[in-house]
Amino acid sequence: MVPVNPMNRSEEFKHYVTDAGARVAICTADLAAGVEQALSELAPADRLQHLLVTQYSDALPASHEHPEDAPAAWLTTQHPLPAGATPWAEALGAACSRGRIRPARRLAVMPYTSGTTGFPKGCIHTHRSVMHNVVGGSTWSGSGTESVILSVLPLFHVTGMQYGMNGPIYSGATVVMLPRWDREVAGRLISRYQVTHWTNIPTMVIDFLASPNLAEFDLSSLRYIGGGGAAMPQAIAERLREQFGLNYLEGYGLSETMAPTHSNPADRPKLQCLGVPTFNTDARVVDPVTLEELPVNEVGEIIVSGPQVFKGYWGKEDATRDAFIEFEGKTFFRTGDLGRMDEEGYYFITDRLKRMINASGFKVWPAEVENLLYKHPDVQEACIIGTRDAYRGETVKAVVVLRAHAKGKTRPRTSSSGPRKTWLPTSIRVWWNSSMHCPSPARAR
Repeated sequence: MVPVNPMNRSEEFKHYVTDAGARVAICTADLAAGVEQALSELAPADRLQHLLVTQYSDALPASHEHPEDAPAAWLTTQHPLPAGATPWAEALGAACSRGRIRPARRLAVMPYTSGTTGFPKGCIHTHRSVMHNVVGGSTWSGSGTESVILSVLPLFHVTGMQYGMNGPIYSGATVVMLPRWDREVAGRLISRYQVTHWTNIPTMVIDFLASPNLAEFDLSSLRYIGGGGAAMPQAIAERLREQFGLNYLEGYGLSETMAPTHSNPADRPKLQCLGVPTFNTDARVVDPVTLEELPVNEVGEIIVSGPQVFKGYWGKEDATRDAFIEFEGKTFFRTGDLGRMDEEGYYFITDRLKRMINASGFKVWPAEVENLLYKHPDVQEACIIGTRDAYRGETVKAVVVLRAHAKGKTRPRTSSSGPRKTWLPTSIRVWWNSSMHCPSPARAR
């Protein structure tokens, strides 16, 4: 099974079909016309043999009530099907017999991961690598039949697939599904259905805490909140703990590892931390050039070995060979992420190896500067990027979203050499100490 982002453009979708050698597609009726159009642009030998299409209303019980959060038309509209497509309900009604269950080491799912260049690559995962994190993730988070899961991450993403679909199915939990992120709807769903587990990405929590209706939401049922994908800003995690008594449990994983290789233990988490290696997982920090293991607290590339690690990139022998190394008699996957391990075995990420900004020879890690910006009360979201600079080669640029109460503080300035620009509030600056060639923290005036 190849999960596909429904927002993909035609060229991306065609790449998945041809690269994977797919012969059957399953989609919702509102996407079917776009799928058919993309397929018509392929050579006959590359096209799908079957297109199964479902209507959202197929899954709704007769007694379903449309909440104010989901307009009825979005769920019940009957979209026309392309010629030759098979309705999902008709396929189920055919009562076909199932094939033989595949062994655990056979190919199960192939999520595609994007690199810095070229088309996305398919990550080969077996039933064994998928199930390791299904069972392990459910156990680690304490999910069971009494749990209520808010499934809000996209199911084409490995974290959403594992924690919002496969995991709850395995543990018998109740799933409350939110098809698109909306902080107000999320707050009402948590309150209404007494959600116990919410796996997310930090930007969702940042947005959620910025809701003007936050005080109206009942979060008392939540006993697990965590996720990954990006570092949780320390200031946001502290606010979550102080205001709601919730520890944000960060984890770490990739498409190549079918979600986590590291996670924070619920009884002893650390802020700004990936956690410790999960069940049966071995992780090390090595020099990215010499591949020698580094001492405690020295920054290097994180490598991992465990049952959840993929088997390689589909049809990409060179990329597969570059992704693995032999270390102490075991095969390890090179994550491409830089980090360190402390004295207690907790891992901390510095940044992506390829996200580093090299300004006048000084290595700037965007995550460190972003963490400083999040400490400012006027900042809702921040992202540090590298931009070309004629003198330094690269320089640091901050992209900031202000909180609603701070937007009135912005003031325009006119430069004699350029157009008007909107600046941050006068109380915050990201500035550069040119004499030392190093970034200084945001400072208050």
